[in-house]
Order: sequence, then C-alpha cells, then structure tokens
Amino acid sequence: MSVSLRLSRGGSKKRPYYKIVVANSRAPRDGKYLEQVGTYNPLLAKDDANRVRLVEDRVNYWLGVGAQPTDRVARMLDKAGIKERAATTNPQKGEPGAKAKERAEEKAEKAREAEEAAAAAAAAPAVEDAAPEAANEATPDSDAGDTPAETAGESTQEAAEG
Repeated sequence: MSVSLRLSRGGSKKRPYYKIVVANSRAPRDGKYLEQVGTYNPLLAKDDANRVRLVEDRVNYWLGVGAQPTDRVARMLDKAGIKERAATTNPQKGEPGAKAKERAEEKAEKAREAEEAAAAAAAAPAVEDAAPEAANEATPDSDAGDTPAETAGESTQEAAEG
C-alpha cells in the first residue's frame, strides 16, 4: 500500500480548512485516513503561527516509512524545515500558446505590409508632382492655366450660343 501525506478539506463553503493527513494514496481526498499529522488554515495571515501546524515527530516517522508528500504539503514541510524540497521551474510559463504566436505573426505581417504601402504612397506623389512641372516648363509659350478640357469646353459653349 502506497501512503501519502496530503490535505483533506473540511470547513464550509468558501471557508476552507484542511487537515494534513497520512492516507492510502487510492483513498478519496476527504475519505478515510490513517493519521492526522497537522492542520492548515488558509484564511489566516501568512505570518500567523496557527496557519500551518504540524506534529513534527509523526511527520518524520511517516516520511521515514516511505510516505510521499503531495506538492502542496511538500512546500509546507520545506517551509517548516522538515524536508528539503527542490524548486520546480517552468521555462515555458510566460510563453504564449501556438495560436497566440500565429496571431502575433499575422499582425506583424499586416503591419509590415501597411508600412510598405505607406512608403510606396509617400514616394509615388513625389514622382507624379515632378512630371507636371516638367510638362509646364517644356511649353512656356502656352497659357499655364488653360488645359485641353477648358479650351474644349469654351468652344462647345460658343457653338451652342451661336
């Protein structure tokens, strides 16, 4: 039979209170246990002495017999100085998921395309403005204000009147 040190929940709704128990690892969370070795009250302040209470000699006995603490109980035992616990690290903790990465890549691609379009639009009017100035300079004899559409409009108007 494998034995574990774990939390057994008590208390009412929204008011948790835990017993630190030694139980068969296959027994239900709040079911039958072999021995109660402490209590944990998460509603108390973190620096309160009664937040975690352990019977150290019984905890050491069960650890010596081979009981395996759960992660949460192992943290409590480490804080109490009973059993050393290696810190766990998760290098992917802050990394976004695959779909979020895809969305970020699409957004970056759209931003690049918008920048290229803006650069092309900024360069295009400068080229177009230079072309009409060159055309006006090429024919200094003609009226600068007259365009072919204006002269054509005047001739049709005269024909309509006459």
